[in-house]
Amino acid sequence: MATKVLDSWALLAFFQDERGADAVEQLLAKAESGRLRLLLCVVNWGEIYYSTMRKVSREAAEQTVAAIAEMPIEIVSVAEDLVLVRQAAIFKATKRLSYADAFAGALAKLKNAELITGDREFKELDGEIKIAWLR
Repeated sequence: MATKVLDSWALLAFFQDERGADAVEQLLAKAESGRLRLLLCVVNWGEIYYSTMRKVSREAAEQTVAAIAEMPIEIVSVAEDLVLVRQAAIFKATKRLSYADAFAGALAKLKNAELITGDREFKELDGEIKIAWLR
């Protein structure tokens, strides 16, 4: 079964019905049917929360993360995964990425998974990880 990593950009596009939302919806349907494994780093979960809270409200942020909890997405913790944290730190130190984006990229690299995003900041990782660009 294929594994894909969702960046916060992809899920925010889905929730806000923006460019790329249909593609994310298709991925969620595949994951629901067991044909795909979707991962989201807990750091990117937090990015979704704070972005929604800033843009809309705390109540909307709570509703958004409650919806994510119902989706066929595995939330990957960094609590005891220093390999993941180290790779994110390497990306942050050597590339022009936000720290949260460095975690999404690190998760994709370590899981040999394709990153799903529309965030052009990830061009920094072209060649290091597989990226599916949402349009």
